Amino acid sequence: MSSSRSPRAAWAALSRWPRRRRLAVAAATPLAAVVLGVPTALIPTPLFSRSVPPVWWNYPVLGLAAVLTAVVLATYVRTRTVADRDDATGRSLGSAGAVLSFLAVGCPVCNKAVLLLLGTSGALSYWAPLQPAVAVLSLALLAEAALRRLATEAACPVPSAA
Repeated sequence: MSSSRSPRAAWAALSRWPRRRRLAVAAATPLAAVVLGVPTALIPTPLFSRSVPPVWWNYPVLGLAAVLTAVVLATYVRTRTVADRDDATGRSLGSAGAVLSFLAVGCPVCNKAVLLLLGTSGALSYWAPLQPAVAVLSLALLAEAALRRLATEAACPVPSAA
């Protein structure tokens, strides 16, 4: 791992964030939790229900995915006047991580694609045991996306215009 993608460099970049980005994380975290938690019925609503009850690890994954998604999203908040920043850095990793988080915490028999591919018994026998690994992979992708996004700031920090 390069030093610019280290957790220490990421914390250094985060510590230099202006208020605008910190507010973006504060606003995006609950929004990401709702976007992930409502359709997967981890947040109870009359809109969605689960055939299989959630397991204990679904909630920590929901929380971590929401925070990491918010950090990645906040890196897109403009803080400088320089227009040469590569906004595509980490984009596909963040998107893949968010989609995998949704698949990881969702009800194994509520996912139409899994049901079509494996049927109900296959979803419970094969997909459900894989979901914790999918959750770990999704969080790793979101963390890597955040590190890559922050690395561009840590490599050559520019004072914010705001």
